[in-house]
Amino acid sequence: MTAPRSISRREFLVTSALALAATESGCETSAPSAEPIIDIHQHCHYGGKRDAQWRQIGPARTDAQLIAHQRNMGVAQTILLPAGQPCLRASTHQGFSNGLEGTCTGNEACAALAEAHREMFRFGANEVPDLEEARVTIEKYLKKGAIVIAEQKFGVECDSPQMQDLYRLAADYGVPILMHWQYGTYNYGYDRFDKMLQKYSSTIFVGHAQTFWAHIDQNYQDDSKHLYPSGKVTPGGRTDRYLTDYPNFVGDLSAESGHNALARDPEFTRGFFTRHQDKLVFGSDCSDRVGGDNTCTGWNTIQTIRQLAPSKAIERKLLHDNAKKLYRL
Repeated sequence: MTAPRSISRREFLVTSALALAATESGCETSAPSAEPIIDIHQHCHYGGKRDAQWRQIGPARTDAQLIAHQRNMGVAQTILLPAGQPCLRASTHQGFSNGLEGTCTGNEACAALAEAHREMFRFGANEVPDLEEARVTIEKYLKKGAIVIAEQKFGVECDSPQMQDLYRLAADYGVPILMHWQYGTYNYGYDRFDKMLQKYSSTIFVGHAQTFWAHIDQNYQDDSKHLYPSGKVTPGGRTDRYLTDYPNFVGDLSAESGHNALARDPEFTRGFFTRHQDKLVFGSDCSDRVGGDNTCTGWNTIQTIRQLAPSKAIERKLLHDNAKKLYRL
């Protein structure tokens, strides 16, 4: 008699995800985790491909797969961040940056999924900032219940009049604004962003992405071809200083940029977590379909936080408590 074959964790998760995809309505019935996680950075229909005319040519992650992915990571609540509308202009790099440089869908899709699964999802509001209707569109979804302006990922100056209008709007509605910092591509001018932090002291800014994280290192020099630095970190970087000096600046731990920064120098990270324990929030921003093992960036970030947090209290702040307070969940 042949012994039954054991299955790997990933096989189990894939099977679970497929089962959930077939019966999506059952996702709300699972028991809550004893240590719930809040994920402040996810997207709808993430991970497919589009051609130069923004026509979808590869399948993106489905809503059911996203739900399974978040459950497999142990996430209790997720904030869905929409893209702006697709358009051809300099701020979207003539369409390259549509869909947040991918297939992520916009305000309506995020709001609809959050409405369908209220206990699991909340949503943000977004638009291409230099479109004439940007403020009106974002305000429309803020009035519908959006809890963040995000993800602002466009080729604009961080101190442009259009961006400053959004900073004021965020303050007016009491919501954060999350910005993707990537040198030479998105949100230009990180080196002078402190002027905006000073000017808009009532606005909560959430920093994210490659340039934000590369600048934990004092020795880092901006380079669009060197966005994921490795090795020991020299303390005193711009990001560390901004987080220290400005109460209205918060760090988003998501994506490979975040995970790379946390994993590259564990000794530095432990001190970083201690210094900024009240100003860092977990996000995943990963596009895989299953979640819950080491092929998933979000899962890897959760494990790194658990390994390097100097105390259980700090771990819980990063994975849950800070986001609960910041987003009033």
